[in-house]
Amino acid sequence: MDSGEVVVTEAGSEDEGYRPSLRPRHVRMIAMGGAIGVGLFLGTAQRLHDSGPGLLLAYLLAGVVALLVMRALGELVLYRPTAGSFVTYARDFIGPWAGFVSGWMYWLNWAVTGVAEITGVGIYVHYWAPDFPQWISALLALAFLLSVNLVSVRLFGELEFWFAMLKVAAIVTFLLVGVALVLTHADVGSHRAELGNLTAHGGFFPEGFPVVLLSLSSVIFAYAAIEMVGISAGEAHNPRQVLPGAINGVVWRIALFYVGAVFLLVVVLPWTVYRPGESPFVTVFAALGVPAIGGIMNLVVLTAALSATNSGLYSTGRILRSLAERGEAPGFTAKMSSHHVPYGGILLTSSVYLAGVGLNYFVAEDAFEIATSIASLGVLTTWATLLYAQVCFRRAALRGEVERPDYRMPGSPYTNWAALGFLGLVVVLMAFDERQKWAVMAVPFLVVALWGGWRLVGSRRGAPRPRRVRPR
Repeated sequence: MDSGEVVVTEAGSEDEGYRPSLRPRHVRMIAMGGAIGVGLFLGTAQRLHDSGPGLLLAYLLAGVVALLVMRALGELVLYRPTAGSFVTYARDFIGPWAGFVSGWMYWLNWAVTGVAEITGVGIYVHYWAPDFPQWISALLALAFLLSVNLVSVRLFGELEFWFAMLKVAAIVTFLLVGVALVLTHADVGSHRAELGNLTAHGGFFPEGFPVVLLSLSSVIFAYAAIEMVGISAGEAHNPRQVLPGAINGVVWRIALFYVGAVFLLVVVLPWTVYRPGESPFVTVFAALGVPAIGGIMNLVVLTAALSATNSGLYSTGRILRSLAERGEAPGFTAKMSSHHVPYGGILLTSSVYLAGVGLNYFVAEDAFEIATSIASLGVLTTWATLLYAQVCFRRAALRGEVERPDYRMPGSPYTNWAALGFLGLVVVLMAFDERQKWAVMAVPFLVVALWGGWRLVGSRRGAPRPRRVRPR
């Protein structure tokens, strides 16, 4: 920072009103559930169809960056657990403007993603009840999740715990079955499960290496929500004891659930078998003749969509309150209920979801694709913010202004810069992808909107109970 000082928001200011309602098992499963979403269960089929087995490399590269992001987050959280998460860290160590930008970009991500997810709920319910109006299913799901988030944090944590349990059970089942199929070279439909499937159908990069690079943005979007565990830190029991284990657990979860699952998908069956719009896990189990597998996986995908919507309401409520405490979001989003829930921010996000349910019938499917690509910019912004905030935090520690925890970002600052360079490359590559180019085209408009918003709130921006930590 220009002054050579770090301005740290008093711990009791923006975190005032929250209660440690989340138990260790809730935090661990929130971290685990954040690493498993619809992007893995459903979106992988489209990416396999476009890229072939080389998609495994994209998941591996993005996974390494995701691990670095989580370690950067872990160091900052262990320094100071707060419900404001990366918004607070950006504000304290990069500058007030960074907190404003990262907060609203994160909200944009969840606002658009949540609209798509809650709309998806109606589609998934339609699988069992084709005559039941999709918009009613989506509306009922939204009403239920909104009620859960407004009643208590503990209830949110409990619901996420069971959502995550179902998702983990589905993935673990596939992993066990997949390993058994490969080890026994079993017949899966008209094909054989074997390592040769990696290269036997056009090579490892059948559509070319550039196509794999173009898939990076959608793969990173599939990893989105792993940062949720950082937001939950402000309402967790003994966060400094629980969070290191929860964050470290993301390492093997990414390696196992994403890289491991994609590896098994491309060796159990040729990549040419997978079809967009159908879960690749359904494709495998259907080829094995497992009865009712379509309904079972539809339940899992429905759970993932509900979990994403639930997480969107929870996280944006906390982020908006952190912004509102500084006059950077509408004042009502700072409101806290008697149940220690920031209901103002939750209601604002839910109103967008509600509008999305209604607009679903008036907006072309391509519009949702465009909106989702724009939302991916929110993920990239959040990750970049965490990486750079940790660099600035480390600099402040070297100046003696703050004390680093024992849990630290490995290889910092070099790993930070490498990961930031990777994220920058992803943004450039998005310009060459037909489904993602809209996000790049939207960047100038987002920059103008954020700059205008920052100027607008400048006159009424506050700083609740700040304290200056001077170099020792």
